Amino acid sequence: MSRIIPLRCRCGQVQGEARAARTYARVSCHCRDCQAYARWLGTPGLLDACGGTDIVAMAPSGLRFTAGSGQIACGTLSGRVYRWYAACCRTPLGNTARNPRVHYVGLCTACLPDAAAVDAAVGPAGSCVVHSASANAPVRATPLAFLWGGLCIAKGVLGARLRGQRESPFFDAATGRPMQESERIGVEN
Repeated sequence: MSRIIPLRCRCGQVQGEARAARTYARVSCHCRDCQAYARWLGTPGLLDACGGTDIVAMAPSGLRFTAGSGQIACGTLSGRVYRWYAACCRTPLGNTARNPRVHYVGLCTACLPDAAAVDAAVGPAGSCVVHSASANAPVRATPLAFLWGGLCIAKGVLGARLRGQRESPFFDAATGRPMQESERIGVEN
């Protein structure tokens, strides 16, 4: 049986679980969009000291919400990525491509309270750094970890496409449309 990583928003209205076996990689993303999104949410502690967001890349079919799905909201900064969050307390949940055929969600560890389970599933935070040039402080680039993480993500996404796998709690299976209408997040990078 696959290990389950519990998921919950800060106030506890949104709850769920992620199957550890469906994770691809763990990255610390320092891109300007992730930083702007964290500022827009206004939730303290989302960024590390260098402005990075801790993300677990995984298959959305390994994610299940068990409570509070009516509180899940969707926003977009650039129009390229949907950013899902719990509207009740503005806890980030995950980022998905706009195309539901891309079997990927970047799950923010802010909604994964069991740090030990996350570490056991995908390794420690900061082992794979992306967009280090946008960091707020010097961050050591991790080119080999970046390459390995990218290959793991590509393998998972491509494998899901070849198997025709499209299950996602964020998109309607029949229409491919997002479960919630996306709001344009108006922030400056």
